[in-house]
Amino acid sequence: MSFAVRGLAFVAPMLLSAQSLADDIPARLVPPADAVKIDSFSGKGVQIYTCTVHETATQWMLKAPEAQLTDASGVIFAKHYAGPSWEATDGSKAMGKVLETIPAPQAAAIPWLLLSATSSGAGALSGTRFVQRIHTSGGVAPGSACAKLGAEQRVPYSADYVFYR
Repeated sequence: MSFAVRGLAFVAPMLLSAQSLADDIPARLVPPADAVKIDSFSGKGVQIYTCTVHETATQWMLKAPEAQLTDASGVIFAKHYAGPSWEATDGSKAMGKVLETIPAPQAAAIPWLLLSATSSGAGALSGTRFVQRIHTSGGVAPGSACAKLGAEQRVPYSADYVFYR
């Protein structure tokens, strides 16, 4: 391997991080340099919280998200649900596992995430390796105490989801 190629391999992740920072994405949420962006989608829905007992007190715990992701034209691309999972309208699916989380810059918004992902089915989400959840609004657990075990609260939220192969 020549010096120039090694130098390029070293510079490429730095360029990706610099570009991501320019796009307001913290470096911790940037996928590896070899990840290729599939596309980004707007998500809108709810975070579902359930009243559960934790140690000796009741509290709201996240049960699952329930949202629709749309493309830039407003066409539904996928649904988002527990797992976390995403299922495209063509039947392809991706399931994520949190790698990094950072507090949202906006107050009262769920955190931004970088997730590793596995996919199934042929289609738009096949080969998905990473998902970013960014530009979040709302969705945080209710601020009020929960008194009835099993009670649910559906809290509206929105976020941008970026998928990478």
